[in-house]
This record gives sequence, structure tokens and C-alpha cells, in this order.
Amino acid sequence: MISLPHGFRHHVANIGIKDDTDDFVVITAARPVPCSAMFTRSLFAGPSVTLSRDHVANGMARAVVVISKNSNVATGRQGREDAFEVAASVADRIGAHETDIVVTSTGVIGRRYPMDRVRAGIAALPAEPAETDATAAATAMMTTDTHAKVAEATVEGSTARVVGMAKGVGMIEPDMATHISLVFTDAELSSDDLDAAFRRVVDRTFNCVSIDTDTSTSDSAVVLASGDAGPVDLAAFEHALETVCLDLTKQIARDGEGANSLIEVRVDRAADPGQARRVAKAIVNSPLVKTAVHGGDPNWGRVAMAIGKCSDDIDIDQERVVIRFGSTEVYPQLLDDDDLAALSEFMSSDHVLIHVSLATGASEATVYGCDLSDEYVRFNADYTT
Repeated sequence: MISLPHGFRHHVANIGIKDDTDDFVVITAARPVPCSAMFTRSLFAGPSVTLSRDHVANGMARAVVVISKNSNVATGRQGREDAFEVAASVADRIGAHETDIVVTSTGVIGRRYPMDRVRAGIAALPAEPAETDATAAATAMMTTDTHAKVAEATVEGSTARVVGMAKGVGMIEPDMATHISLVFTDAELSSDDLDAAFRRVVDRTFNCVSIDTDTSTSDSAVVLASGDAGPVDLAAFEHALETVCLDLTKQIARDGEGANSLIEVRVDRAADPGQARRVAKAIVNSPLVKTAVHGGDPNWGRVAMAIGKCSDDIDIDQERVVIRFGSTEVYPQLLDDDDLAALSEFMSSDHVLIHVSLATGASEATVYGCDLSDEYVRFNADYTT
């Protein structure tokens, strides 16, 4: 069992939004603690996002709420009032101010919370939650996930821990944050130091995963620090934080709806980090690349096509680009049919690395995604029915 760091407790319950599994999570600290959060910039952002963005503006929070299977997005004024009621009611139960509550929601768009059930669920929330099992909380966050996503790391040179949990397998193309991810640490940090480290780490991890190029209306990434384990070296903390977030990033990419393979795209020798990421995203987001991986087809021409779509990057010269599947060069050193056939087994594996060198500079980026399967199409065709 992965337990929450010292200073955090949770309450998990089924309040009737899902039929038969837990759908309500509240994770609390004993007092307001340093907090950082990043949210979607979708123009259809839900009231949970707009409310929580205001609540974390001072760099402090006391609790995070997750309501799963209902995003409460595009529900108008009443939906906004419902979100504020959730924050105020949870605050009342644990003896906090409503602005110390972060609310997150995930699920179908366009449906209000069933407030009679939500009110009853909050009424059963203990004033002092006692549970610490992070996996139980991560499980209750799930919507279309096939398994709970949890990761942990220890900050080198201290007893402080970082524990993260995430949900998300579709509608993921990050814009400041991805899906819903909650990270907790007992390291002692100022709000400013926590925020700076979290933003850097999110940019290198959660903002480097893409399942289907779609940005959710509810994307939220939140970190809280209780301070119970005392001060830590900032570099060591950031390393532990990145270890956890990268682990979660890979779990998300591997669990794409109907996915069989994690696709890792590494682009190096780029003019700058932005170019490296643009090219990598063009590759990992290509439906033709995704379907080639799903079919175990070492069709490097689809990778070349995806690079070529980055038409504004006029410094990229096709005669200097190198494309590899794993460690095997497939362009410009062309393989014969027998060699390509031998690569089919690699392309059918559960982790496919596509490595591209651009020869435009010295920068690099790595992004993560998954293959595109029949199951993905079928699942999303039937999502609300």
C-alpha cells in the first residue's frame, strides 16, 4: 500500500454518481498549507476550475475535493452555484474557510451535480478524516481508467516523501496541466518554492503527454506540502517531484482508452526546446503513426510525414534528419524488407520508442502517447450511451 505523506488524511465514499464504485474524495491537511495548482485554459473550463483557480491564488490550501463521473461543465449559473456550495459545505465540515478548498471534477460534460446526493455525501464527511491509503483515493478518481495511477518517491537526504495520484486516459492534450493529478508531500517548502518547482516539473512531464490532441475542460494539477518532515534540499525535492510526475505521465499514456502500446517520441539535436516538442507532438499525435504502432507496422514514412507537417520550421532539412525505431536507424539508412519485417515485433511491443534527430541544434524533448485502436473508437462512440 502507498500511503499519503505525513500531514494528510482522506475520506473516500460512493455518493451515487457512479453506480457501484467510489466517486467522492476529500484529502485534507490539519491546517492551510503551501499549495500550487495549474489548470486548463479551455474556454469551456468548468466552475471547479474557475473556483479553484481563485482559491489557490494565495498559494495556500487546506483540502482537495474530487467528484468523479460528473464534470459539472457547461451547466450555467446553477452549475457555478453548485460548485461553490460543494466548497463551502466541505469547508464547514472540516472547520476550514471555503477559499481553502480546491474542487476538481471529472466526467460527462453538460450535466449538473446531483446535489441531493452530493449534499448527503458531504454530510457524512468526518470532521477529521482518518484514512491514508493513496490507492483508494486514486481508485475513486477513476472514470474510464482501467487501473488506479499512483506513484511515490523519497526526497534524497531526508525522510520527506512525495506521493502522487492521477486519472485520465482520454481527452488529453495539455494546456498548462493535464487530466486531474494530485500530488502531496510532507517536505517543508515555501509557497513560492513549491510553485516554481511544480511549474517546471509539469512542463517536463504532464505537458509532454498526449492521447488524442483534445484538451479537457477540467484539467487540473495540484500539489500540497504539509511540512511535517521538515526542510529539504530544493534540488532534491524537485528531482523527487519529477520522478513521481513522470511515473504518472507514463501510466496515463500507457492507459489510453483501448491502448496496447506506450509510444515514447524522443526528438534531439533540435534548434530549441520548442521545436523539439512541436516535432515530437506532431509525431505522437498523428493518427497514422498511432495506427502503424497498433498494427506493428514499421512504416517510418508516417513519421517522416508527421515531421514534414511542421512547415513553419524551415530550418529542418529532410536530408539531415535521422529517424530510428528504438536503436535501429530506418532513415536515411534504408532497410530491406527482411530488416523491416524484423522490426515488426518491436513495433508490436508494449513500449515503442521513436527517436528523431533534426540536426538543427542541441535541444531535445521527449513526449508520451499511445496507439490508436478499434477499442478507442468504439469506447468514445458509445461514451454517453
